[in-house]
Amino acid sequence: MSIIEAIILGIVQGLTEFLPVSSSGHIELGTVLLGVQSKDNLLFSVVVHCATALSTIVVFRKDIAQLIMGLFKFQWNDEVEYISKIILSMVPVGLVGVFYKDQVEAFFGGDVLLVGFMLLLTATLLAMTYYARKQGGKVTYPKAFIIGMAQAIAILPGISRSGATIATALLIGIEKERAARFSFLMVLIPILGASLLELKDYLEAPAVAGGISGIALLLGFIAAFTAGLLACQWMISIVKKGKLIYFAIYCFIVGIIAIVTALT
Repeated sequence: MSIIEAIILGIVQGLTEFLPVSSSGHIELGTVLLGVQSKDNLLFSVVVHCATALSTIVVFRKDIAQLIMGLFKFQWNDEVEYISKIILSMVPVGLVGVFYKDQVEAFFGGDVLLVGFMLLLTATLLAMTYYARKQGGKVTYPKAFIIGMAQAIAILPGISRSGATIATALLIGIEKERAARFSFLMVLIPILGASLLELKDYLEAPAVAGGISGIALLLGFIAAFTAGLLACQWMISIVKKGKLIYFAIYCFIVGIIAIVTALT
């Protein structure tokens, strides 16, 4: 992987991790277009995922600090309750990761046709929020679990994690800002967990990262972090303004292009 390719893929990862257009789908498309096999660069994957996780921490640093302080009061309070809802939301994706890891990984092989159809599914889900009932509700335990199920389904390349979780939250009546906040905070642990698993795979076979230099890794990290920081803040503003329909159109167009490309 060259420096330019690392920067491009880092930017793609940072932007699409938070914007509702599917980071996994765009990474799959990007690697096919660039002729880069990202699955053969586990270390690069770890680096860019850590970069996007760090950008989330920076954006929500006050919220995270408040949750941590509430947790260490060692009593049942609003912060502990919120954390418990986040943990509950992670159960579905955790089960999928533990019991269906190999089956999920089989979907990540440059299948442009699959990515195209999943992008159409993402577009449909985002479009549905345009007609959603008025939001104003809070995140309850049942709703947290439902959002978690959406996150588990979004493991498939082409289904946007942020798009699926935020759209689901809006469709079940959660207020816009609360939906965005919960969606971004709930993904921190899964992203870090996935990074640790990838790091474990890399440590077991370090030769897999061959072909990528230290400077490429550094610039990929910086690109992913910077793009993620901007995209996270932009996405919060987009959700507040109810502009997800524009991303539905984008996903529909890219999905159609991917399907036509795969078939021709």
